Amino acid sequence: MPEIMEAVGQSLETEPDEKSKSVPLRWWRRLSQTAFLLVLGQWSFYGIFRCPFIVPYVSCQNCPVITCHGRLLTMFWGFWLLLPLSVLIFGRAFCGWACPGGLVNQLLGMLAPAKLRIKNAFTRVVPYFKYLGLAVALYIWWAAGQPRENVPIRVGEFFSSIALTFEHANIIWLVRTFFVLGFLAMGIVLANAWCRFACPAGGILEILKPVSWFKVFKNNKCDDCSDCRKVCEMGTRPAEADCTHCCDCLHVCPQNAIEIGRRKF
Repeated sequence: MPEIMEAVGQSLETEPDEKSKSVPLRWWRRLSQTAFLLVLGQWSFYGIFRCPFIVPYVSCQNCPVITCHGRLLTMFWGFWLLLPLSVLIFGRAFCGWACPGGLVNQLLGMLAPAKLRIKNAFTRVVPYFKYLGLAVALYIWWAAGQPRENVPIRVGEFFSSIALTFEHANIIWLVRTFFVLGFLAMGIVLANAWCRFACPAGGILEILKPVSWFKVFKNNKCDDCSDCRKVCEMGTRPAEADCTHCCDCLHVCPQNAIEIGRRKF
């Protein structure tokens, strides 16, 4: 880790034309996202289409879908212990470097005509909607007792079994599922709509990220030109709301005002 921080720091000290020649962190990020997609992708798919609970990924020990990889990740790999640890070290980097849903949203966002990379009343307010999603998820999980609202039927071919799952689901499960799918579809028009405006997991990581050890941040050289916002998939700036420490902005600042590491006050 110190060697990586030193290498990144050296790249930040170079001139703008030299920085463009350095190894692009974006390719390393895409490689990381692809690797995690292979590990977590099926889990994410099951969470949307097959998980019988309203809030997926948190009741795997009581789940009858024994083919879901989530049972291995949560019950044996200690995923819910590793994720908070990653937040303490890297903040919301899980969203930008590991989350399969984040990768899908970012790929869809490439097609979106509305990138929302400007600061206005709309982009200031809508990121808070994910806290509403987080509150609803916590209420269903804790207060409502995480009811099982679906019968995950596994009969015949894979996609035909998914069709049967939808056919036998209760209305609240259908509302939840089509809500998620609707926001994913919205990402074709409004870039990264799910990650920025609705994801409950992103909401809780956003709350916890200020305590992280390593950060991407602006130093006192920043002149508020917002060139970093123009390349950000989340339409934000380093250390501000929705920053996922993706590091895509490290090479674009004309003032060399963006750093990665431990922020000194």
